Amino acid sequence: MSVASEYLQLQRESTEEMVRRHAPLVRRIAYHLMGRLPPSVDVDDLVQAGMIGLLEAARNYATDRMASFETYAGIRIRGAMLDELRKTDWTPRSVHRKLREVSEVVRQIENETGADATDAEVIRRLGIDAQEYHQILADAASARLLSLSAPEDDEDGAALDVADQEGLGPQDRFEQEGMRGALVEAIGGLPEREQLVMSLYYEQELNLKEIGAVLGVTESRVCQIHGQALIRLRARMTGWREAEDAKGAGGGRRGGTKSAAAATR
Repeated sequence: MSVASEYLQLQRESTEEMVRRHAPLVRRIAYHLMGRLPPSVDVDDLVQAGMIGLLEAARNYATDRMASFETYAGIRIRGAMLDELRKTDWTPRSVHRKLREVSEVVRQIENETGADATDAEVIRRLGIDAQEYHQILADAASARLLSLSAPEDDEDGAALDVADQEGLGPQDRFEQEGMRGALVEAIGGLPEREQLVMSLYYEQELNLKEIGAVLGVTESRVCQIHGQALIRLRARMTGWREAEDAKGAGGGRRGGTKSAAAATR
C-alpha cells in the first residue's frame, strides 16, 4: 500500500477499526518475543499488553508521521510488552550478576587489546570452564533483553527501549538519539557472524531454528552467538555511557556522541 493510500484509509478508519485490523500484528510480535523467553512466560499476558500498546498507537498516530502506522504501532506494541516483562521479571539476580561480570571482562579485554574479546580469553580471565561460559551465553540470549545502557549496578537489567520521541523533552531526546547512534555504531563493530545473527533475529525476525538453517549450525550454537553479541554490546555501551558521563561532568554535553567501540578501547 502506498503512503498516500494508507493516509486516506487511516483518515477514514476509527480507532476501533485500526485496532481490529492490526490485531494479528500483536500476536506475531508476541510469539517472536516468546522465542527468547522461558516457558514460564504466558504469551497471553504479552498479547494483552501488546493490545494496549496497539490501542495507544491508534489513538496517538498522526498521519503526517514519516513512518507507516504498522511501523509505529510495532514500536509501541513491543514497548508495551517489554514494560509488562519488566513488571514481572523472572530472571534471577544471580543471572544478572553473572552477565555483568562477563560483560565487564569483555570490556577489560577489548580495552587492553583493541580487538574483539575471544571466548578463550574470556573463559581464561573468568576462571570458568567452557560449559559454564556457554550457559551464561544462553542466559544472556534468553534473559528478556539484556540491558545495553543501564549502569553496571542496575540490578534489574532493564531492557533498552525505543522511546516515543513525542514524549521526550529536548535534553532527553538528544540523549536518546545519542544512545541510538552509539548502539548502531556498536552493532556495526561486532564480528561478522554476530552482526548477521542480530540482523536475522531483530530485523528479519527469524527464530533461532531458522537462523541455524541459514548459518548451517545448531539452534544452541545460534543461541550462544546471540548471547555473545548481547554481552559484547553491553560492554561497549557501558564504555560509551562512561564517556558520556565524563563529558557531562567536565562541563556538559557538547553535541555528538563518541564511538561506542572507541570508547571501550
